[in-house]
Amino acid sequence: MKYFTDSHCHIDFPAFDENRQQILSQCYDANIHKIIIPAVSPSTWQSALNLAKSNQSSCQLFPCLGIHPWYLNGLTQDHLVQLDETIASNRQQLIAIGETGLDGVIAKEQNNLALQQYFFEFHLEMANKYDLPTIIHHRRTHQETVKQLKLTPVKKAGIIHAFSGSYQQGKAYIDLGFKLGIGGTITYPRAEKTIKAVKRFPVDALVLETDAPAMPLFGMQGKNNSPLNLLIIFDKLAEIRDESKQQLAESIENNIRELFKC
Repeated sequence: MKYFTDSHCHIDFPAFDENRQQILSQCYDANIHKIIIPAVSPSTWQSALNLAKSNQSSCQLFPCLGIHPWYLNGLTQDHLVQLDETIASNRQQLIAIGETGLDGVIAKEQNNLALQQYFFEFHLEMANKYDLPTIIHHRRTHQETVKQLKLTPVKKAGIIHAFSGSYQQGKAYIDLGFKLGIGGTITYPRAEKTIKAVKRFPVDALVLETDAPAMPLFGMQGKNNSPLNLLIIFDKLAEIRDESKQQLAESIENNIRELFKC
C-alpha cells in the first residue's frame, strides 16, 4: 500500500472554506494521510494552528509558522518578535519554520531584497533556536538563497519548496542537506530542464507537494489546485524515475519521517 504526504499545502486558505472537510476526507481515502501547512503571515498563524487542532478528519494536519516574502509590507521587527513568541508557545505542535525565503520578482517590484534577506535570516535563526527544519520559498533568487543558507547554516535543513531549477542548482541545495519539493512543475512538458534534473537526483532528496490552492498542474490552469492532485504529481514523478512506484512512495515517505519526525 502506498501512502503520501503533501509537504506543502495551504489548506488553511479561504479557497478551501466551503469544502475543506470534504477534501480532507477524500485525501485520506486516496491514501494522502498527512498534509503540512506552512503559514505565510502573522494573520494566518493562529488559523493554521487552530485548523490542525480542531481537525476532525483522519488526514493529519501539521502546521508550520513563518512569513512569506510576499507578505512583508507593513511588517516590522515587532512581527519577528511576535513570531518568536508564537513559536515558543506552540512549539510542541509545530514541525517546521516557514514558509520563508526570497522572491526575486517581488524584490524587483518593491525594491525590498534587503528586507527579505533580513526576515529570511531571522527565520533561519529561529529554526536553529527551536531545533526545527525550514520550508523555503525561492523564485529567481538561487544565488542569494544559497549564500544566505551558507551564512546562516541550519542544523535540520528542510525543504526547498517548489523546486524548478537545474541539476546544478538542485545539487547545491542537496549538498547543504535540503530536500527538494517536487510539485506541479514536472507536469509541464516545457519544464524539460527541471524534469531531466529530477530524474538524476537521489531519491532520498525528494518530497512531494502541491502548494494548493496555487500552482495548478498542466491542463488545469485557471482552476484552484487541490491536495488531491498529489497523486497526479506522484504518477508523473514515477514516469521520470527508475524506481518502482512502491519503492518511490516508500522512499519519499521515509524522507518525510526523517525530516519532520511525523
